[in-house]
Amino acid sequence: MVLADGLIDVPGFGGLEITLAVLLLLVLAGFSAGWVDAVVGGGGLIQVPALLVLFPDMSAVQALATNKVGSIMGTSTSSITYYRRIHPDMRTAAPMAVCALLASVGGAALASHIPEAALRPIIIVVLVGVLVYTLLKPQVGTVTELRWEGNRHYGAAAGIGLAVGLYDGLLGPGTGSFLVMGLVGVIGYAFLPASAIAKIVNFATNLGALAFFVPAGHVVWGVGLVVGTANLCGAYLGARMAVAKGNRFVRIAFLVVVAALIGRLAWDILG
Repeated sequence: MVLADGLIDVPGFGGLEITLAVLLLLVLAGFSAGWVDAVVGGGGLIQVPALLVLFPDMSAVQALATNKVGSIMGTSTSSITYYRRIHPDMRTAAPMAVCALLASVGGAALASHIPEAALRPIIIVVLVGVLVYTLLKPQVGTVTELRWEGNRHYGAAAGIGLAVGLYDGLLGPGTGSFLVMGLVGVIGYAFLPASAIAKIVNFATNLGALAFFVPAGHVVWGVGLVVGTANLCGAYLGARMAVAKGNRFVRIAFLVVVAALIGRLAWDILG
């Protein structure tokens, strides 16, 4: 129902003011975030700021919780698309996903005890190192050359899942990119299969976070379902494009997203 001043009364929006322009921008943000997330991760760089800007009355925890609803809809779609088209190695994805889910729950529990400001400079240093390493070694991630087999391989996968899952529970932005970093730089996957595995694991971390946010009542469901539907469409297109264009395309997108993540975290620190 349209109210005065162009406002729209939409059920499930928790009393937040919304206009047709805001609704369209929300859809655009969700679609863009889904596309980026499906290719290489990092859609939260678009989606979380968009929620906070479009809905200034929304609290930060509501924005994070609602973002997870949008993200899990997108990662479920991209995971299925990747699985059908390139058949990622579930022997790697499964232990990573289980460990990441458990660690994300633990990270969410720790989030209230560890200040973000203490972690952001460390994350920036790590990201800069990854960016420089990837630029100086263009052959990294072009083909899959696994460094280990058997228990060492699964142990490395589980370790990456634990570390990134914990990060997702504590902070969140760029979780998919960190998963790709670990799979390419540590284990030895090419960018495309790494992105496919990362989507499955990222779905698990989103699920772990929602296990806390939903019972606590932090999700604004109307906003989450709108942005999630748009995210789902963007994720489907992004996954198909990544599969069609291959490792070089994903590598370029990875570098762009990592650079943007560095800028975002640096801006937060300066702000």
